[in-house]
Amino acid sequence: MYLERDGANMVEIPTTGTRICLVRHGETPWNAERRIQGQIDIGLNAAGQRQAAAAGRWLRGAGIAALYSSDLQRARHTAEAIGAALGLAPVLYPQLRERCYGVFEGLTYAEAQVRFPGGYAAFEGRNADYDFENGESLRALFDRVTGKLVELAAAHAGQAIAIVVHGGVLDIVNRFVRGNPLEMPRDFLIPNAGLNWIVAVDGAWYIESWGDTAHLEPGALDELPS
Repeated sequence: MYLERDGANMVEIPTTGTRICLVRHGETPWNAERRIQGQIDIGLNAAGQRQAAAAGRWLRGAGIAALYSSDLQRARHTAEAIGAALGLAPVLYPQLRERCYGVFEGLTYAEAQVRFPGGYAAFEGRNADYDFENGESLRALFDRVTGKLVELAAAHAGQAIAIVVHGGVLDIVNRFVRGNPLEMPRDFLIPNAGLNWIVAVDGAWYIESWGDTAHLEPGALDELPS
């Protein structure tokens, strides 16, 4: 098997590692409005429910041995739909939650830019220490997410697992796997219910595929700012 290591080089990977399918939760009403959810517990809309079911059908033949999820309901309900297709019950972890966006939560991106122009400039500029006035910085999010990811990979050596998470979490995972800095502008998509396959082998990480939406109806949203 040949996998992408750094966006340019194709590397042959041993088959003894952990394959991880990271699934962004299905669409929510706030995704459609470009409203910042963070850790506010918003559920799926009808499109999101269809996307979750489609992801489950697609993963039936993937040999998934275990299923994990953020405990926020938009991720949990997506994981439950996937689990129903796979015959697995999702295990929930708060460490897999979306970033806490503090004073931005509940606002659209446009509203946040008007109400908190200085903070929004720090957010848009990917200031790794900006925490939305007692929210969560990119550095804190990185530590939280990668710590749990490494733990789950180590627990499932030689297996394939699925993890249902959020757009901000996937932003961190992509940078972690590729070794890119937190401050670098985003150069990848994070669509709702997209499938993102990574591989961990002896402490090294690789991207197998990213942002796959072949299982979905056209129009899966990536409403996040880059």
